[in-house]
Amino acid sequence: MPHVRSIWNGAISFGLVSIPIKVVNATESHSISFRQVHLDDGGRIRYRKFCELEDREVTTGEIGKAYEDADGTLIPITDEELSALPIPTARTIEIVAFVPAERIDPLQMDTAYYLAANGVPATKPYVLLREALKRSQKVAVAKFALRGRERLGMLRVVDDVIAMHGLLWPDEIRSTEEVAPDASVTVRDKELDLADALMDTLGEVELTELHDDYREAVEELVAAKASGELPAAPPAGERAGGKVLDLMAALEKSVRAAKVSRGEEAGEEKGEEAGARTGESAEVTPLPSRRSARTAPKEVGGKKSTSTARKTAAKKTVAKSTAKSTAKSTAKSTGQAAGKATATKSTAKKTAAKKTTAKKATGKKAAAKKATPRGRASA
Repeated sequence: MPHVRSIWNGAISFGLVSIPIKVVNATESHSISFRQVHLDDGGRIRYRKFCELEDREVTTGEIGKAYEDADGTLIPITDEELSALPIPTARTIEIVAFVPAERIDPLQMDTAYYLAANGVPATKPYVLLREALKRSQKVAVAKFALRGRERLGMLRVVDDVIAMHGLLWPDEIRSTEEVAPDASVTVRDKELDLADALMDTLGEVELTELHDDYREAVEELVAAKASGELPAAPPAGERAGGKVLDLMAALEKSVRAAKVSRGEEAGEEKGEEAGARTGESAEVTPLPSRRSARTAPKEVGGKKSTSTARKTAAKKTVAKSTAKSTAKSTAKSTGQAAGKATATKSTAKKTAAKKTTAKKATGKKAAAKKATPRGRASA
């Protein structure tokens, strides 16, 4: 690797075998960096190193290391003193064990390096270690010193190269006790089924096809401003933060969206089966209350189900027939009331006529009685 600058030269200690190697960075950052500028005039902001005692700027060659004690006292430490420390890992990557790869917690993994054989004599032992790692399907745990501290490392094979991952020491991994969610939360089997369906639908992806959208957007912004153009307004996206979502409905909608993005039909395979099992809406809506959930008709896929439509039609028919029968009974009772009123009036008239006739007859009889006794007396 003549074009890659090595950051550390030493050897791999493999029992009594010593393999001279060079360490180079296995990764590189493609993130866009910015400079600090003065907002008033656009001038660069630079940091300069000053000596507090002499109050002047110093060069890199005048700067060394020092350890600050608890009381603030600075104790100078030179690179030569650090190199002379009696530790075997000062210039050696010392392999201490070979373990299965799953024994290494990914949380411990740090910066990655490539280990290159340093010279022709190192080629044979380098290939020997590489092939031994391949055949055993294990990784090597090692200790090494780099940049002023002893570190833990893991050696594994990548293609035809031995790679080394710097590992954090176990006591550098924080506990998860204060981060774990509430243990009282339970997950239903239906929710797990939908989560499995979503995982199966998303499937796998080629990592080489993934790219940094943010970096591309920044590059487009810089290019637009450099050419004097106004940057395009970002699209207004919907934000779901702060909303209480129906988890089942969100999972169903995610399954359908994943199928559509992969060119599959939205209503096929596991997404449709999961929707049929749950019978819940696929829309992402706030969770309904228990009362409304019992009374409101369920919907599937945003449309009313056939059984719900039939029930609604039956209810409408019953309502119409009830209204008709009510109107008929009302009209009948109204007619009967009117007939009764008419009959009452005619009865009253007949009664009044009878009373009048009776009065006239009584008057005539009384007059006849008075006239007859008088005639008999005169005779």
